[in-house]
Amino acid sequence: LRFDEKVRVVVFKSEVKGVFCAGADLKERAKMDDAEVGHFVKRLRNLMDEIAALPVPTIAAIDGYALGGGLELALACDLRVAASSAKMGLIETTRGLLPGAGGTQRLPRCVGIGLAKELIFTGRQVDGQQAALMGLVNHAVPQNSDGDAAYQRALALAKEILPQAPFAVKMGKLAINRGIEVDIASGMAIEGMCYAQNIPTRDRQEGMAAFKEKRPPQFIGK
Repeated sequence: LRFDEKVRVVVFKSEVKGVFCAGADLKERAKMDDAEVGHFVKRLRNLMDEIAALPVPTIAAIDGYALGGGLELALACDLRVAASSAKMGLIETTRGLLPGAGGTQRLPRCVGIGLAKELIFTGRQVDGQQAALMGLVNHAVPQNSDGDAAYQRALALAKEILPQAPFAVKMGKLAINRGIEVDIASGMAIEGMCYAQNIPTRDRQEGMAAFKEKRPPQFIGK
C-alpha cells in the first residue's frame, strides 16, 4: 500500500460482524514464555507504527468491539468512525497488563492526558457516542441492519478526501504528524518544508488553473 501510487485512502474494517478487533488472544498468549511475549508485543508495536506511517489518510471503521490491541489499531489510523453501539477500551489493566502497541502514547495525543489516564487506569469501555464526545472518534453513527454503518460512513468520508490533491493531502498528513511532536517554531519549519515540496507539483498548477477557469480541478497526484 505504501508504494502503490493509486492508493489515496485506506479504510480498515472487519469481516466479523459485531467485532472490529477484539485484541490479543490471551489463551495463545498464556502459552508463551516471557521472552516470546516481549518479542510478540514488539512486532505488534512495529506493525502499528507501520500503519501510522502510511503516507495516505487511513480510516478505522469500528462497527463493533475494539478492545486492547484492537483499539490500538484504530488509534494508529488518522481518522476513526464508530457505530454508536460499538464498544472501545484499552482494557489491558483488567488482565494484569498495560497497553503495549502504542496505546499509552496515541490515546493521550487523541483525547488528552487526563482522560487517557482515566481510561487506561480503569480499563473502562465506552460506546461510540461517548467516544465521539471525548474526541476518540471523528463520527458516531447509528448501527444499521447490516451491521456496517461505520464502514459506510467511513466510505463517505473517504469519498470526500478522494477528489482532493493527493500529494497535498500526503504533505498535510506529514506536516501534522511531525509537527505535533515538536515545539511550534519547529512545527512551522516542518510545514514550510512540506509546503516547499508541494509548490512545483502539477496538481498545484492544476488547482490554480481550475480556479481561474471556474471548473472542478482534475488532480493526478503529480
